[in-house]
Amino acid sequence: MKLAKVLFEKDGRIGRITLNRPEVMNAIDDDLPRELAAAVARADSDPSVHVMVLSGAGKAFCSGYDLAHYAEGNGPNKAVQNMPWDPMQDFQFMWSNTQSFMSLFRAMKPVICKVHGFAVAGGSDIALCADLTIMGDTALIGYMPTRVWGCPTTAMWVHRLGPEKAKRMMFTGDRITGVEAAEMGLVLKSVPDDQLDDQVEALAARVATVPINQLAMQKMVINSAVEEKINQTQRLATVFDGITRHSPEGLNFKARVEEVGWKQAVKERDDGTFNWTTNSPFDENG
Repeated sequence: MKLAKVLFEKDGRIGRITLNRPEVMNAIDDDLPRELAAAVARADSDPSVHVMVLSGAGKAFCSGYDLAHYAEGNGPNKAVQNMPWDPMQDFQFMWSNTQSFMSLFRAMKPVICKVHGFAVAGGSDIALCADLTIMGDTALIGYMPTRVWGCPTTAMWVHRLGPEKAKRMMFTGDRITGVEAAEMGLVLKSVPDDQLDDQVEALAARVATVPINQLAMQKMVINSAVEEKINQTQRLATVFDGITRHSPEGLNFKARVEEVGWKQAVKERDDGTFNWTTNSPFDENG
């Protein structure tokens, strides 16, 4: 596959994978997930690559799904169907994307994810599928669509945080800084923004000195302890993700996006100023 929206470069023992839609903050479209999986497969099959480093081009790691396409565009698309909708058609599309993101988790070789700017919504799905995630102190991570129009299909929040802290994030849709994410145990660590590149490179260089078979065995053993539970949870999450987009509130959100644009609708969603059940702003009594 010729890659354009995800770049792959071999740098000695390091395979560098870069999300490459910087003009839209590396937003996820129909092509990016499968290109990501193809890049991971290339690195995993290369006998000279010991470790992968995943990053995003431009100002941020990933802004999530491309709402200008999926929500703002008129008419049905792979994420929003005309009613009545076909749940299995939706599941097939989103499950394919989820498995593409999970190629990071299932690869035999370790994957280090570097998060600068932000990794939000579907972008957090990608970042949290990596084996080791390092954030800049001011970078933001969160899954705001839990407020309306989304359920994180990879279900990595509960895997990394446990139920109570995952609920704190999913019930609010809040974004937190790299510092908060590290303190919570969501990511490996957070470092000053100007040290992010150096810290990731140092870790990648250290891992790259280990033989590939040793790395693969350790990753397989650790993953085996959790992957069955993750797979079960992902199936439910992927079904629910489709329901969120085709529920009354989800359809009202899409209609609002078409009316005022996705930036305004997302602001209303994240600020909690719009009642998606009644499809109107909250009044003074809520």
